[in-house]
Formats: sequence, C-alpha cells, structure tokens
Amino acid sequence: MYPHTAHTHTKKHHSKAVEPITPRPTRDHFLPVNKEDMKHRSWDQCDFVYVIGDAYVDHPSFGPAIISRVLESRGYKVGIIPQPDWHDPKSITALGEPRLAFLVCGGNMDSMVLHYTVAKHRRSKDFYSPGGKTNLRPDHATTVYGNLIRRTYKHTPIIIGGIEASLRRLAHYDYWSDSLKRSILLDSGADLISYGMGERSIVEIADALNSGIDVHDITWIQGTVYRAKSTEQCDHPVTLPSWNELQRSKRTYAESFGLQCRNLNPYLSHSLVEPYPDDHLYVIQNPPAKPLSTPDLDEVYELPYTRTYHPMYENQGGIPALSEVKFSLTSNRGCLGECAFCALNFHQGRIIQARSEESLVREATAMTHDPDFKGYINDVGGPTAQFIIPACAKQETLGACTNKRCLAPTPCKSLRVDHTKYVHLLRRLRQIPGVKKVFIRSGIRFDYAMLDSDHTFIKELAEYHTSGQLRLAPEHVCPEVLNVMGKPPHRLYEKFCKEFERYSKEAGKEQYVVPYLMSSHPGSTMEVAAKLAEFCRDLGYMPEQVSDFYPTPSTISTCIFYTGLDPRTMKHVYCPTNPHEKAMQRALIQYRDPKKYDLVVEALHRAHRENLIGYGPKCLVRPVCPHSHQGKRRHTNPYRKHSK
Repeated sequence: MYPHTAHTHTKKHHSKAVEPITPRPTRDHFLPVNKEDMKHRSWDQCDFVYVIGDAYVDHPSFGPAIISRVLESRGYKVGIIPQPDWHDPKSITALGEPRLAFLVCGGNMDSMVLHYTVAKHRRSKDFYSPGGKTNLRPDHATTVYGNLIRRTYKHTPIIIGGIEASLRRLAHYDYWSDSLKRSILLDSGADLISYGMGERSIVEIADALNSGIDVHDITWIQGTVYRAKSTEQCDHPVTLPSWNELQRSKRTYAESFGLQCRNLNPYLSHSLVEPYPDDHLYVIQNPPAKPLSTPDLDEVYELPYTRTYHPMYENQGGIPALSEVKFSLTSNRGCLGECAFCALNFHQGRIIQARSEESLVREATAMTHDPDFKGYINDVGGPTAQFIIPACAKQETLGACTNKRCLAPTPCKSLRVDHTKYVHLLRRLRQIPGVKKVFIRSGIRFDYAMLDSDHTFIKELAEYHTSGQLRLAPEHVCPEVLNVMGKPPHRLYEKFCKEFERYSKEAGKEQYVVPYLMSSHPGSTMEVAAKLAEFCRDLGYMPEQVSDFYPTPSTISTCIFYTGLDPRTMKHVYCPTNPHEKAMQRALIQYRDPKKYDLVVEALHRAHRENLIGYGPKCLVRPVCPHSHQGKRRHTNPYRKHSK
C-alpha cells in the first residue's frame, strides 16, 4: 500500500470485503483508551499514543479513526486519549509513555472555529463531544496538548496533524487574535507536522522511528513539516520571507502566501523554507504527499472501523457529529473547484482521488446490516460530490497546474466533464436490498454539471436523490465577488435551477433549489451587498443558509481579509473587516428579520440605496421602525411579503 521499511510490525491489510458491522460494538472492538484495555490486549506499552480533541469515534469520516486504523493495519499498537483534561498533566499519562511517539490532533475541525462564531461569540454546543457538551477541549487544542505532553515527557517525539495543524503549518493570520502567529510547529513544541491527508506520511514516519532513526533526522518525507538549524539538506528550496519580515509588512505576507499557493503540487513543488532569525532556525515544509491510488483509498476505507462512538459515551448522549455521517459514503477526495474561501486546496489538494465502485457498494451493503440503519444513505460524495475523475490526463501524472484554475473564471479547455461513473455508482447503490433512498448532501458544482452535454445526472438528481429541497452554494450573485471567490457566473446557477425544476416536474415532484449565500466576502462593498439583498427579495423567502465570511487559517480569502491584497495577483481588493460593517452586510440578506431593521436601514443609506426603503413592491423595508410607537400604530409588519 504505502512505501515503508520492512520491520517486525508490518502486517499487510488486503481489503477484499468490508468487515461485517458488529450489531453493538464493545470496548474490545475499539483501540485501548486506558491501561485496563492495554492489559486486556496483553500490551505493556503502546507504540503510539494518540491524543485527540474530539471524543473517540471510530468512523472513517473522523481523521483520527483513519490514522489510528492505518497504523494498526501496519502492525503498530495505537492507544487513544480522547479529550484529556488539559488542566491536569496526569491526564496525558493515561496510557503511559509510547514506545515511538505521541500523535496529536485537535479534532475534525479547527478548535477555534468549533468554539466561536464569526462574531467571536462562544458557541453553545460542541457536536464532537459527548452530548454536545462544551469546554471539553481547550482553544488552540493542538498547541495546548503538545505543550502538555512536552512538560511531562521531555524527549518523546510528538507528531501533530489534522486540520488545525495542517492549516497552521507555516506563519498564518489568526482571526481570533487579529494577528499573525508563528508556525504551529514552534508553538506546540512538536517535532513534526503530518499535513494534508496523512496516511502516506504517518506510515513513513512510523517506519522511520521504528527503524531507530531520530525524529530530528526525519527530513525527507513528503507531507511533513520540520524544523532545522540549516537548509543544506534541501534540494533547491524556495525561501519565504522571514518571520520578522512578515510581522513588518502585510504586503510581504501576501507575497509569501502567494508562493505557498504556487507550491502545492506533490509532483513538481519545492520545499518551502520559512526563517525564524530570532530562534536561529528554519521551519521547512516538504512538498505535499502524493495522492492515494484507487486501491490504496479503498484499503483505507475498508479497514475494520466499528463505525460508531466508544461505548463510554452511551450514557452521555452519544456524539452528535456522528449522526449525519454514520450512514454516509466517502467516494472521493480533493476538489478542482479551488474556491478562495475554502482551505481544501491547502489540505486535500486539487487532485481528484476516488474509490472504486465495488468498494463503495461493499461498504453500503455492510451498512444495511447495522441495526440502526433505516434504509437511507445520507450522502455519497466528498468535498464535491460529483468529482470522481481527475480534471485532465495531465493531472494524473504531473498534478494540478500552478497558475491555472480548472473551472473559474472560465473552464479550462483540457477539463474532462463526465458524470457517467457517478451516475452508474448511484444506480447500483439504489439497487442494494435494504436501501430505500440515496441522498447527495455533499456540495455539487452546478457549473460542472451544466458543462456536461448529457444532463442525466441532473435528471436523476431530481428524480431519486433529492427530497424537497436541493441545497446549492452559488455564494453570491455579483461578478465583483464571484470573481474573487473563484465561483462561476450567476447565470449558470439560474440555468441549473431551471433544469433541476424541469426534471423535478417531469418526475412529478415539487422541489426547489435553496441557495447558500455568503455575506461580507472580500470584494463585497455595501453596494454589492444591497444587490445580494435584492436577489433574496426576489426569491420570495429568507434563505436559511446564510453565512458571514469567516477568515479561517490558510485560505486566499483570509489572506485578502488580513492584507487587502489578492495573493494570486497582488492587486488590492476591498474587504469589509469592521465587525459592524460585517453585521450590516449580513443583515441585508436577512432583511425580513425585525431585529435587523436598524442595521438594514443604516446599510441601505451607506449603499446610497434609499430607493429600497419605502412601500413599493421592490422595497426591502418600510420607512418606519417597527419598534417605534408610530410604527406599531400604522402597521403590524414593516416588511413586504413577497410570494414565490
């Protein structure tokens, strides 16, 4: 499966059939979480102790489950410490010192995104914790766990990974402190970062450590970041601006981020060197790991997962995050869309990797034997549901182009558009005994669907895979914002909606497309925000799925938010950064909410769109405040009702 050094722990896992799902998995089906579990397995010591910020869920939609099972399949002994008490150093000693290394993952989501809304208000639930309980993990969990381990185990190697470490692997803008932060490698006290999808790199790291190589000498593995006193081991590296230079100039940070964006190709990229002069060291990022082949990806997803949470959570209400994904199928990785606000380009990359149809059918068939399965497969997809073939022949051997995008602003002439394999897969899944319905809830690129001259996918999407509403993400309607986002022209969204509704009527169904919209994204002036509000007005209802742009680490949009410059072109882009302006732009989309009235009126005045305040059919709000005595006397609702 993966290149490795031969050792006594190697145990090849050949996936020909998915393990049957145990009706009610017991503790014995999970990896050890305490010394009693180790004793039951006759283990004196774990090879790896995995510290995670989420509750322990052994399902392939959870990154720690994949990494731990991959290591187990190679013969390594892996123990899990889920959500240790970061106030108590003893919590990190629950399984003793590992033979090879500690692994650390903050969780399936960045801990700061999980804890805080875009307005920096504390969230009331943590869906990756028992019963949705909060405060079971710290802010910046990966950094806190790394330091907690290092205080107790001075010399044991620490390898960090997961989304939080992956997207903070070099100097990055931190929205919550409104400042630049150093590489998480330095602040966490870790020795290595396994970034991106870590199956290849973690096995190579494990084999290197097992062969006796010191962790500080592991400098060659793709998909890793390490620190060093010199760069002499690097072959033609790209040197980024130093930490000191980044702190002095936002423009320099934008230039550095642009270099990073152009070095994400696992086949052609160079190592990136980020100097930290005050610490007399370099943080060095090796090129991304090469993508997994279809057989390799099949093997990963057919490891013996229990597909549920550990029994210790049963009396605490279970783990809410599992409910949506327990009966979902991951069919692909990577996304050729390259949306500016999405971190997938930095984490999974643009090279499409897909599982085989046979593997997915085996997994779906095994699902039907789960006592909790009610006949509904919730999703078949990945970052984008229908991306299951590489964008072009070149991408399979040379990776994604550095200075070209596959879909936006216009489709590449080399782009392959074909839904045949995906449609055939969906048909086979629908025919499995016990399966009543197969939904598609991953994102769908409507522009990619419209590029296909054969609209069978759209037809069957409407007929078989949607229940009432299809959620799509046009994100915006104005070219000023769509161009920055890397999204297609709005006219393609409108054409897709017409096709979908036509096929829905042919199937005898009344179904609608529900748009996912984003406010205050870079490029959005108040005038542009008012145009988005007019689109919402013409929909005839308030969109349910509205988000205020969230500047999360390592996205192009976040770089623009911080610097005001697009790292792809180094051109200035207007970006609403003031919290009050962001609130006004969001309020415009939700103008029917009486609580937003004052913000809406203020926003319309700023946009010089007073024509939208009045009693006419195109007005958003009426001129009298609904909370005033006068307003209550004259009318009960200051908002016009629009029928669809």
